[in-house]
Amino acid sequence: MGIKWRNRALPVAPLALAVLATGCVSTPGAPAAEPTGAPSTSGARTVARACAKPAAGPAKAPAGAVTVDPAVVGDLAAKTRSSPPNTTFWLRPGKHRLKPDRYSQVIPKKGNRYLGAPGAVLDGRKTNQYAFGGTARDVTVRYLTVQRFVAPHNEGVVNHDSADGWVIEHAKIQHNSGAGLMAGAHQRVRASCLRGNGQYGMNAYKAGDSISDLVVEGNEIVGNNTGDWERRRPGCGCTGGVKFWAVNGADVRGNWVHDNRGAGLWADTNNNDFRIEDNVLEANDGAALIYETSYNAVIRKNTIRRNNWVEGRRHADRGDNFPFATLYLSEAGGEPRIRARTDKIEIYRNVLENNWSAITLWENADRFCNSPANTSSGDCTLLVPHSDRCARPAIATAPLYADCRWKTQRVDIHDNRFVLDKSVVECTVKCDRMAVLANYGTYPDWSPYQGERVAEAITHKQHNRWHDNVYLGPWKFVAHDPSRVLDFGQWQGTPYEQDAGSTLDPRAGG
Repeated sequence: MGIKWRNRALPVAPLALAVLATGCVSTPGAPAAEPTGAPSTSGARTVARACAKPAAGPAKAPAGAVTVDPAVVGDLAAKTRSSPPNTTFWLRPGKHRLKPDRYSQVIPKKGNRYLGAPGAVLDGRKTNQYAFGGTARDVTVRYLTVQRFVAPHNEGVVNHDSADGWVIEHAKIQHNSGAGLMAGAHQRVRASCLRGNGQYGMNAYKAGDSISDLVVEGNEIVGNNTGDWERRRPGCGCTGGVKFWAVNGADVRGNWVHDNRGAGLWADTNNNDFRIEDNVLEANDGAALIYETSYNAVIRKNTIRRNNWVEGRRHADRGDNFPFATLYLSEAGGEPRIRARTDKIEIYRNVLENNWSAITLWENADRFCNSPANTSSGDCTLLVPHSDRCARPAIATAPLYADCRWKTQRVDIHDNRFVLDKSVVECTVKCDRMAVLANYGTYPDWSPYQGERVAEAITHKQHNRWHDNVYLGPWKFVAHDPSRVLDFGQWQGTPYEQDAGSTLDPRAGG
């Protein structure tokens, strides 16, 4: 929903992934779509190369499958209509087309399976809006390329209606408008290439409902947001390699998320219980990961490198002093009262190398449930079911004073490695910061959070803690507000007392 600063919207596990039997995962080398920037010097990690080395589907129709002929326009949709639920469809090699009407999408029935032969492509020809829609559960799409559909803004091409239980594996979903893929509950997206889509690779959003039990594993998510929507609609918060909205329980592991315009992964508004692990997040124009107005997550064992060079530099060149970061927590924290696999946000055993800055913990004092400054308009926190309760006079006292805020609290950052060589990033200032801060509360006039209350809370009272990290390079630290820039000794000393057990070598980053 966008990130707020100074009351304005800004544009803004064990553990290597097992190699899937299809050969979609390989050791790092020259990537399928080369990220820009210097090569990494951190430890090698396998990456999911689903775009360059896709798995091949069955060369012959499986027993009992309905064969779909690419020479017959609309054959896939027609045979889906005439076949019962739980039918397997085998798409022969070639370019499959739907009828030319923009609403000629395939409407699967419960349990249908769509398998592409080697070279099978479903092509929307920049005419059809959607490839697969409807509300049928437990649909599978495998080994199929889906491309050149023109879904409208915020809508998606595959699983357009966010039906539950879908499985998308070994698919290429590329060069579409809108989102390549939507998500429903219990969805599995594995070993697929989500590439070059106009807005998102995947938009995990379900109108009027939350999404539970989502798995995103072993995918290559590259070059999305070709429409550059944050520039077209500044502050829309409507871009990313993957965007998550109100997802309760997600495992995001073993993906290669790179070269997306904007953020790589963005969880926005009442997400909870995420595990983000063993991913390679690199060369995204914006942050590698944004976790915003959300709860309870484990972020571990990721390789995060060369992110935020474009957006970080853009804001620095404008003279903006805000610590735009590569891993950005905005009004997001741990909450024991909300059921999850953890009761905090724990960030550990990650390698962050040559990004534009590192981790920022931020809380907008003017953003809370029922505030006009809340960009997640209409949404309240998961602790208060109705936003009209967050009004004076009750909001000024317990429990609503605490519960009407999305709070950046209970964040535990430890055993990470932060490497910065400014000659690689090609910067002299503002790319070297770690931060915990808030703005001075001013709005609305009935807000109980005015002044420095939130800045004091996020800095000293909400159990946000760094410890046992390794810093290589000339790192600086920001606390309380953007003007308070600290060296390592000040950061470790009173009153901040951060990074106990950590080390910093300012000369080692290069």
